[in-house]
Amino acid sequence: MNRKVWIAGGALLTAAVVWFVRAPATASADPAVQPAGLEATTGFVVAAGRVEPISEELKIGSELDGKLARVEVDEGDRVRRGQLIAVLTNSDYAARVALAEAVVRERQAELERVENGNRDQEKRESNAMAREAQAVLANAELERGRRESLLSRGAISRTEFDSADREFNIARARLAAAEERASLAHEGSRVEDRKRAQAELARAEAQLAEAKAMLAKTYIRSPIDGIVLRRKLRAGESVSADRGDPVVTLGDISRLRVRVDVDETDVSRIAVGQTAHVTAEAYGDRQFTGKVVRIGEILGRKNVRTDEPTERVDTKILETLIDLDAGQQIPVGLRVDAYIHAGGKS
Repeated sequence: MNRKVWIAGGALLTAAVVWFVRAPATASADPAVQPAGLEATTGFVVAAGRVEPISEELKIGSELDGKLARVEVDEGDRVRRGQLIAVLTNSDYAARVALAEAVVRERQAELERVENGNRDQEKRESNAMAREAQAVLANAELERGRRESLLSRGAISRTEFDSADREFNIARARLAAAEERASLAHEGSRVEDRKRAQAELARAEAQLAEAKAMLAKTYIRSPIDGIVLRRKLRAGESVSADRGDPVVTLGDISRLRVRVDVDETDVSRIAVGQTAHVTAEAYGDRQFTGKVVRIGEILGRKNVRTDEPTERVDTKILETLIDLDAGQQIPVGLRVDAYIHAGGKS
């Protein structure tokens, strides 16, 4: 009899142990006593994500290599689009602008001189020279006539007459040259001279525009309205355009989004417009709501690691963006768990 009782008691004990081990896998009929996490995952695609600004994180650097003269903002500062963030040492670029401006002024003066032609004083001078040449010619003509008469009477030699004739021809040529100069002085500049002066001015203006553009690049400005998330460099430190050194990291946090790593096995269950919410360990049971606004086109490696020992790192994921509803604030960069309602669209 004692042997039978012992066997029956052992069987009951075994059954109780089996029930205890298997009981957590079965949901209670009472929603209030559901096991933690089961309610949240039923009908949802669950994935890890990270909070980021609606603008994403923008790393603001310099287009030029150089040394920072000053940095105008610090972490947490709000900035407006176009606001000055930092300035590179730029005295050499400012000097190039000054030189280019001087060349432009010189070319403008040259063009004005060509377009305006000779001054009135130069015109009067050329007229006077023409009149002087006329007087010289008249005098040479009289002397030639006198010697020609003397030659016909045999009073002078042929050589003396030839000398007077030569002076007459020289005076006539000089008058023609003086009259031509006077004509040119009154006509103004030639077309080709004006075009050449215009081209020189255009080239100088282009060089000035280039110098100003290079100087402007030494002033680093914000491309968005946002907040300074991280200040990377300080005054006196060097920046490299090739390395892409960021001076600051900016973001527009007026709205937030979550970049989610959806496992490749769940990609068929998600769609743009589905409702979602995210939770974070730091906020307990609080839920931050939103909806899916973008789904990636190509699978890739995980962006967010859970640091769990059982986590697989070779799993392919599809990046998915969830825009959080307006007015919800949560730190940028915080790792969260995202729950996408596989059948719900707003």
